[in-house]
Amino acid sequence: MKSEAKTFKALSDETRLRILMLLLGGELCVCEIVAALELPQSTISRHLAYLKKAGWVEDRKQGIWMYYRLERDDDKLRSLLSELLQETLANNPEVVEALSRLEIFRREHLRKRA
Repeated sequence: MKSEAKTFKALSDETRLRILMLLLGGELCVCEIVAALELPQSTISRHLAYLKKAGWVEDRKQGIWMYYRLERDDDKLRSLLSELLQETLANNPEVVEALSRLEIFRREHLRKRA
């Protein structure tokens, strides 16, 4: 039961919920999450480590970049999370604003690459 409690305890933080909501859209690098939430990289990394330890996210390294995505191995948890977040946070002003900042960041980043 401790394992399940730890899994759900990870959802008790506002920042972690917003990170999970962003990750519903797919894999993101830490820099994209930082841009979307306007929080320091160290704060984002701490929350991502907590989510990873709780089994909500997984990571991969590509060069110097670290990418995170929702855990793929547990379809039940992912489905529950998706439904919960979509129903409760999809229209939350902070989440809508974060998603907008993420989109702006991606557009600017693509423009710089071109």
